[in-house]
Amino acid sequence: MKKAIFLPVLAIALIFMGCGKPAAPEAAVAPAAAPAAEVKAVSDGSEDLIIDYQTNLVADDAASHFNWKGNIRYMAAEDSFDAVTGASALGSTHLFQAYLYDVEGNPTMSTGLRGLFLYGVNGLDATQNDNLNASKAADGTIVIQYVHRGTAYRFTTDSKGILALPDGSFESRKIGTPDGIEAAFTSDGKASGVDFAKVWSSDVMFAGASDKAMYVFDGPLQVTLENDILAIKGTLTAVKQ
Repeated sequence: MKKAIFLPVLAIALIFMGCGKPAAPEAAVAPAAAPAAEVKAVSDGSEDLIIDYQTNLVADDAASHFNWKGNIRYMAAEDSFDAVTGASALGSTHLFQAYLYDVEGNPTMSTGLRGLFLYGVNGLDATQNDNLNASKAADGTIVIQYVHRGTAYRFTTDSKGILALPDGSFESRKIGTPDGIEAAFTSDGKASGVDFAKVWSSDVMFAGASDKAMYVFDGPLQVTLENDILAIKGTLTAVKQ
């Protein structure tokens, strides 16, 4: 009797186990949301730095200057070359550093651009020694280039002569040291003998503001080149990164 009772019970249990509902499929996992696009800060048009620059590329010129005004008290100048000291009359060489770097030492604009500004207050010798030159194409594009302490710089405007910060065409390439230029790039071992066609053939680097800077300067600089007079004017705004 015990066997007779046990077998039907076992059979019924097996039937119920076999008729159970299949396990529900695992819920589909939604794909991870794409990271939000980085929102770039927009200029509010504040006049944080005003630039008025002019230099004669072929002669000493009393009209050459680097006038600038910013929002840091005492850090502004209407500067020119001082023939007695051989440097800027009002100290733009070091005063302008307050605008060139943030408090952590990161460039807020192209350091090469700051170097370009100083030719307006450093006389013809500096211009010639560093091979500063500029040319204007038929479409209105202006190219400026020079070599300083072993690094070549090139800036290219659009067809209207605009050099836009912070993402304009600012380029550089290391081609030597402060003591000399690599023989592959110069005919005389100096910046004055540099062949720029060889310089820009490869290994060109972007030379604008640092992406680590707390802020960058934003805005258009109007570049003109007439009768070997290079001029740059514009108003820039400090924009948080």
